[in-house]
Amino acid sequence: MLVEFRVTNFRSFRDEQCLSFCASAHDKGEDEIHCIATQHSAAPKLVRSAVIYGANASGKSNLIFALMTMQQMVLNSTRLLEPQYRELYTPFLLDQESRKQPTAFEVTILIDGVRYQYGFQYDGERIVAEWLLVYKTSKAQRWFEYHYNHETGKNDWEPFSVHFKGEKKGQGELWKASTAVRSLFLTQAAQSNSQLLQPLFNWFANDLLVLPARAEFNLLPTLHRLEDPQYKKWVLELMNAADIHISDIKVENRNSQQVEFKLESGKPPELRSFEGELPDVAFCHTTSDGIEQWFDRRFESFGTLRLLSYAAPLLDAIENGKLLVVDEFDTSLHPLLTRYILHMLHKPHLSKNGAQLWMTTHDTSLLDPELLRRDQIWFVEKKNDQTSELYSLLEFSPRKNDAIERGYLQGRYGAVPFISEFLF
Repeated sequence: MLVEFRVTNFRSFRDEQCLSFCASAHDKGEDEIHCIATQHSAAPKLVRSAVIYGANASGKSNLIFALMTMQQMVLNSTRLLEPQYRELYTPFLLDQESRKQPTAFEVTILIDGVRYQYGFQYDGERIVAEWLLVYKTSKAQRWFEYHYNHETGKNDWEPFSVHFKGEKKGQGELWKASTAVRSLFLTQAAQSNSQLLQPLFNWFANDLLVLPARAEFNLLPTLHRLEDPQYKKWVLELMNAADIHISDIKVENRNSQQVEFKLESGKPPELRSFEGELPDVAFCHTTSDGIEQWFDRRFESFGTLRLLSYAAPLLDAIENGKLLVVDEFDTSLHPLLTRYILHMLHKPHLSKNGAQLWMTTHDTSLLDPELLRRDQIWFVEKKNDQTSELYSLLEFSPRKNDAIERGYLQGRYGAVPFISEFLF
């Protein structure tokens, strides 16, 4: 489960920002529905969802992209080519000092009751720092940490914690020596079968599901599971809860022209096309007199396809207690359907394994105290110096009976566009 995520000097976020899933001690409404009990003293309760509002171009998507970038670097830093690595360094460019400073990411997560606090800093040339603190008790164990020394041109490493040892003597030192300047020690050690670091690496690999707003629909995870009758039944119930009236779904393999792009160091890019089969989906609609008519995806709405693409990651998060991050969650979805999905994640008997949702939206109807607590609502605002600032609704100390939606639209909490009149 995610406790908090911090980012510094990434795109529009110049100063450090922190999104926290820690439940507020001052907001105790329906804890069982909105919170997950952790049995951990530092963060006894975490909220099940965090919803972020803000004007267009305020930086909401940049916050999610920061987490995506951190995930990509953890999973692939040992394989990134130099141009690919440089593409991931996107500091705040609107002041001269920031464009020279490193970007920093840090996550605090709970895995099987153990709290991991992991982060790193990097610039366009190298990894500048990396650290991991582990809390099996209230006292931190600093498993590893290093910082780049500009004077010596080498990393200054702290001694490995006695709690962090390789499976064989000297293995940690071997992983350290094998870590390249643009690679993370976590990636190198986990891919070298470090059993101690595997849970943290696996959280990035398996338990973090990110759906960016501008990505193409990825129906494949849903289509691959439709062979399971129970899963197919659940998907149909989800679709019909949206009043879409689909009586059946089937997967068909279709011949298609596929393209493969190959990029290797020291070789020119290679583009290869070939014939192959890809799974596609067809939808059945039943008329009032019982006649079945099948349609392929061309005849279905944008909202239907978006909901179908959500089905697999949504059920995966609920079943396995994962973090689902969705940018512009409400795009092409009716507000009542968005509420329905939030209710699913908030139901303790459905979401038994600690599933969490982090989403951005413009749907102000969700600002309802019967749906979201005050500690689940966040805002991003673009300031006069064009930096983005993230802050919680709790900073305004609203009362439980305040009309949050109306207050937001009236500009009481900021994070709304300033719209001026103009003439053509």
